[in-house]
Formats: sequence, structure tokens, C-alpha cells
Amino acid sequence: MKNSYITKVLCLLTVSAMIAACSKNYLKPDPLSFYEPETTFSTKSGLDAAIAMCDKHLRSYWSYITTRDISVPINSEYMLSDMAVSGKTDDGSIFADVATRLTPTDGMYTNDVNMLSYFWGETYNGIKYANTITSYIDKVPDLDEATKREYIGRAYFHRSFRYLALCFQFNNVPLITQIPSTPKQNYKSTSREAILKMITENMEDAVQWVPDQSAMSYVGMINKGACRQLLIKCYLATGQWDKAIAQADSLINSSGYSLMTSTFGTFESPLESTWHITRNVIWDLHRPVNKCIVANKETILAMPNRDGTDAAIKMRTMRNWGPMWNISTLVSPAGKFMQCYATSSGSYRANLDFNSALGRGIAMISPTYFAQHELWYVNGVNDTADLRHNSRVGNWARMDSLKYNDPSDAMYFGKNLRLYNGNKILCTDTVRNWFDWPHYKVFANDPDHIGNPASNNNRGGAADWYCYRLAETYLLRAEAEFYKGDIAAATADVNTVRRRAKCQQLYTAVTIGDIVNERARELWMEEWRHMELSRISYSLALSGRADEWGNSYNVNTLSDNSYWYQRIQHYNNYYNKNKITVKGRSYTIAPHNIYWPIPQSAIDANLYGKLSQNAGYNGYAPGVEMWTKWEDAVADEVKN
Repeated sequence: MKNSYITKVLCLLTVSAMIAACSKNYLKPDPLSFYEPETTFSTKSGLDAAIAMCDKHLRSYWSYITTRDISVPINSEYMLSDMAVSGKTDDGSIFADVATRLTPTDGMYTNDVNMLSYFWGETYNGIKYANTITSYIDKVPDLDEATKREYIGRAYFHRSFRYLALCFQFNNVPLITQIPSTPKQNYKSTSREAILKMITENMEDAVQWVPDQSAMSYVGMINKGACRQLLIKCYLATGQWDKAIAQADSLINSSGYSLMTSTFGTFESPLESTWHITRNVIWDLHRPVNKCIVANKETILAMPNRDGTDAAIKMRTMRNWGPMWNISTLVSPAGKFMQCYATSSGSYRANLDFNSALGRGIAMISPTYFAQHELWYVNGVNDTADLRHNSRVGNWARMDSLKYNDPSDAMYFGKNLRLYNGNKILCTDTVRNWFDWPHYKVFANDPDHIGNPASNNNRGGAADWYCYRLAETYLLRAEAEFYKGDIAAATADVNTVRRRAKCQQLYTAVTIGDIVNERARELWMEEWRHMELSRISYSLALSGRADEWGNSYNVNTLSDNSYWYQRIQHYNNYYNKNKITVKGRSYTIAPHNIYWPIPQSAIDANLYGKLSQNAGYNGYAPGVEMWTKWEDAVADEVKN
């Protein structure tokens, strides 16, 4: 991560070897050319390998596991939002006090939980892979113009996806569109507005050049639908509401996609004797085996990651996002804690094997009270019919639905968990050990556990994952309609998503808060929550419309006050109350944390130029020169 693309000498030898290492034979370039980039990327197979690396790298934000097998990058996106906080409370250096810990030298690299550094170094690596395609494609002979544009369009998607993220995570950042032939150490930042303009133009081309998924041989390749979805977000980020609506109309009405409204595909269930699932469309929609199949008409872009394939990565969803229930800090009134159970010789009972049924979580992030409870109230009513929050059908897991399973606990064995015994609390760490969660999203069975029932770790296996679904398209269109002032249309789109989830409570006139809440309900662990809230904060300010509390915002002062910060102050019951962990660390966050600091390592390595640091962090200087036109930044690259 620290070997940043923009601050280190680009080693094409390594890049070639990495790309050529792709396990699929149809993606392999000639082995003799591994160490000759000019040769490797002058063939169509070399371009295929580069595209494959882009696709694989995209998945890594959800699937990259640290060496200790306990975290994924997207966790960091959630613990800096309204939805969650860092849950590793037994760590004295937990990344909780964000307001003081997040600095250009510290908070980017604290521990396994916080992976903000990944979003700098690895995002620029992804840009490098995309630039490899655009830089070398003219060296590939015998490519017709349509094929060349198709490759460039896919590369534009990958580069634009990453720059959109950087713009709303880090604000003004260096713009890199070339593979430098010599080391470059005099970068300047480029304004966010300039970068957004460039990627919007790039995605307009990509939508024209990249074919539909139906014309492709493999699922998971960048397709026209994915390009449209990204272009919608670019239009929202540049205040072009009508164009965003038009692209969403195309996806919803005339691109072959539709919301899944009934059960389909394969019905996968955990241990039925312990945790019963009443089959329903939301459960089927989020089964890994159903995400990439032809019958799933809702998938716009999925990231294949199947167990049994060479490229599979175990995502450890259950380990990361489930509560840590198997621990002595959560006990029955008799002082007994729950067992993983498989190793309890002679005492195994399938109906109490929660390790196999739910996974053995360790809560690397912990959901807020808002995410578990308040979010699900609509019109002042807790909509218990909502399949995404429904414990009766088994989709939503509640702690008090688990049962004590230690056979030596004669009085409470087989009875439901309880948080209190009279006035006495039975859990000493409710941040990590006691919370409810969306089981339908988390459950991805672990073949290692299935093959070894005595294992005490059902962590979560490899799983296909969504990048874009049509449900999000409806919510993006609702957002554009809201900014435009068409509240009726925005309300209709949000209610369409709610009806599919069998909700009984529908909106009559949505606010931006209702739209953002519906994103939280529908897209948990699919959207990048912090980045999307930052983007929405910017779009809301561009529109001039007020939020649900009557606040309006200025795009130039979001580091002082933003919709992102107001949501945290209203909804994140850890940060807004400075809650203290069991190790005495306080949860805090500040308005300027909407943008993360430019890493000091990147600033220091850029010897002959100066990058713009964000307000609120050491090194901030408002007068630092930056490019305000993307064309000038590109011209400077070419000149150097």
C-alpha cells in the first residue's frame, strides 16, 4: 500500500508479471513476454490480462483480507458513517477516536481494522491497471476501431470508478492518466471539479462503446449497464439531474434489467434445525450462488468469486460482520457462555449449532443502534413486514433468538439469550458481543467448516458479490428527481424498492433522508457508505435543497459542515455520545473527517511538487496551487 503509484517509480516488469499471473488460460499472454511490457501489452491477450487484473482488483475492496484474516477494506467505509463503528474493542489502539487519530501519519495505518491506506495506494494501483490499457492499446496491431473502443471504454470505467471514490474520500487528488516512462516527482493536485468533469466525459464515451452483458462471453466483465450506472453517479456529482434521470430511465425501462420480485435460483439454507429460513425473494437475491446467474435480471455488475475456482478469495463475511457471541463476556444468568459446540464431545445437538447456522463472528465493525433499529421505522412505524429486517422468515438475526448451548448450564440450556437478568446486565461489551444483524447479507457458508464439522470457525467462504444492482438505479433516480424538485417521482421510485421488500409502510413524500435511509436498508455492504454520503453531501449542496432537518450546505465549506456530518450527529450513537470502549477509548469524529488526509508518505515522496492537504489536517495550506482543468493536468503528464 505504501508503494504508491503516484510516488514511486513504476515498475512495468512487476505489473506485467502480476497481470500475466491471472489463472485463466484465456487471459494469459505469451509466457516469453512476461518481462517485456512493450511486447506483453502489444497483443490482444495482453490487453485481456490487463482487463482481468482491473476486474479482480475491483473485487478486492470487498474481499481483500489482511494477513490476520480479520478485516476487509469496505469495513473502513462503514465505520466512518452513520451505520457502524470499529468493533475491535479489546484492542487498546482501536480506531475509535477518529477526530484526533485520523492524521496524515497515524490514522491511515493504525491496525487491521482501519484500512484507509488501502483506499489510497490500492486505488491508484487500480488506476495504473486501467492506464496500462489506454497507454498501450495503440501498439496492438489488427484491432478494429470498435474493439479498440470497447477496451478503452472498460478501462475508462475502472479509472472513473476509482477517481469518483478518491474525489469523495480524499477531495482534490493528483490526476494520472498515463504510464510514465520515467519517474515523476512533481505532481500537483487536480481540483475535484476538474476530475469529475473528465470522468463524466469518459463515461459518456464508455456508454457508447462498451457492449451489453448479453453480448459478452463472461459474467463479471464491465458492460454497458455498469457504465450507465457509473455515469448516473457522475451526473449526480456534477449537478446534471436530467441527464442522470435519462440514463436511469434507460437502465430501468429498456436495458433488459428488472427487479427480482419472487423467489428464484437455488435455495441455500444454513443448518435448518438451528436456524429456519422461510424462502423469500430477498434471501434468494443475496445467495452467492444466485448473483451471477442468467435468471437474476437485477444484476447489472457482479464480481464472480466462487469457491472451487482458481481465483476464489474467502470473504469472511460472517467473521467480520457478525457479533462475537462465543466469549465469556456474554453469559447466561448462571455465568455460562455459548459454545461453538462442535468440539463438545458427546454433547452435540444440531438444533443448537449456531456456529454452523450463523457463523462465528468477531465483529470487526459494530452496527449502530440506528442501523439495527431506528432505520427501520417509516411513518413512525417499525415496519416488521420488511423482508430485509424480518426475523420471522430468518433473514434478520436477533441476539435474543440465539439459545444457550452449554450442556453444563442445566437451568438455561436451550433457552433464548437475554441481555439482562433483572437489573443485571449479562454482557460486559455490547459493542462487540451483542447486536442484531442482516443474516441474509452475511451468510456465505465456509467449505472449510463444512468439510470439517469439528471446526470451531465458520468464518464465511468465497462468495459472488454485487457491485451494481437495479435497485440502486431506482434510488439514484429518486435522488436526481429530489434535487430537481420532483418529489412525487422520487417517492414513487423509493416505494418501488420498498414494495419488492414486501414493506407495508410506504412514503407519501420523501426527503433526502428517506432516500439515503432506503440506500442503507437495501445496499448494506454493497455501497461504499462513507463515500456515497460524501457524494450525496456534495450533490445536495449543488442542488440548493435542504435536508430533512432544514439545513442547506455550500460545496466550498463541507469540511466545516456537511450532510455526512449531520447524519452522524443525529444517528451514530457512538460518535455523537463519545461512547467509551471497554479499553477506555472514546468514539469521536469531526466535521473535517468527511475528507481523509492525503498520506504524508505521498506528500514527502513527491519531491519537486506539492500536493494539496485537506482542511483540518497538519500541512493544510489553502493557497497551494492545483490544476483546475483536467486537460492541463494531462498535458503536464505528457510533457514530463
